[in-house]
Amino acid sequence: MRVTQVERPAEGAGLDLNLLLALDVLLDERSVRGAARRLHLSEPAMSRTLGRVRKALGDPVLVRAGRQMVPTPYALAVQAEVGAVVERARAVFAGPGAQDLRALSRTLTLVGHDALAAAYAPDLFARAAAEAPGIRLRFLAESHLDAPVLREGVADLEVGVIDTVAPEVRVEPLFDDAMVGLVRPGHPLLQGELTPKRFAAADHLTVSRKGRMAGPIDAALAEQGLRRRVVGNVSTYPSALFILLRTDLVGLSMTWARPLTEPLGLVTFPIPLELPPLRIAMAWHPRHDADPAHAWLRGCVRELVAAPM
Repeated sequence: MRVTQVERPAEGAGLDLNLLLALDVLLDERSVRGAARRLHLSEPAMSRTLGRVRKALGDPVLVRAGRQMVPTPYALAVQAEVGAVVERARAVFAGPGAQDLRALSRTLTLVGHDALAAAYAPDLFARAAAEAPGIRLRFLAESHLDAPVLREGVADLEVGVIDTVAPEVRVEPLFDDAMVGLVRPGHPLLQGELTPKRFAAADHLTVSRKGRMAGPIDAALAEQGLRRRVVGNVSTYPSALFILLRTDLVGLSMTWARPLTEPLGLVTFPIPLELPPLRIAMAWHPRHDADPAHAWLRGCVRELVAAPM
């Protein structure tokens, strides 16, 4: 990795607010070319602007890592605050009551279960095209690390089972979902009465970004003196669907994922155990409370996700 050396800013140096906007876009795009396109500048002009940002901050901000550019630790630390300042500045200059979504140019990032994009992105993209064509939607899968993505500004909205959040994060419940079993058509488990013992005796496939092979199912089975046979784990839900379709393995799914399972012909069935509900919610940092674009996104998610198909 090559680090660009920069000088520390002079004491009392003037502040150019345009550099804040440039910094916000550069950290969002992590590319001089992408930032130039967003700001309608030439690449040389954008490169010169990056140089001014580096000089003003006394930090390289973005550095080369192979063919990509990656933010420095300092840039990552201030990214969320820079975004918040830019949002507040936009609101000030937009004037009171301004809510013209069609005039906005933003990238909004959602993070959640990797089935989220497959199930709901088509409708969200359609809503954006019709109501806010300048908004771009970016979907990130949940990480195997419990990072504070909302506080740090990596994501704007988290959707799913919200289990670890910073105390200031806003959480809005959407609905309670139920876990169901998932198998291929004609699976032997679909024939006859499904008891906890039969369910446990089947070969199971788990889905976990952290590689976990146990969960609430196993705790419920243990209460009845049973233990299921888990033969494997995959890290993504879509990959599990294709494995289940071609094997006799048993998987788990959620009600809201039916737009993914039904087109493949996979069959869901009630699990013969007392299981806690899956509380689906959305979460965001309070700096986005009054942001019109973020409020629009929350409204879309509220309408689409809070009404399981």
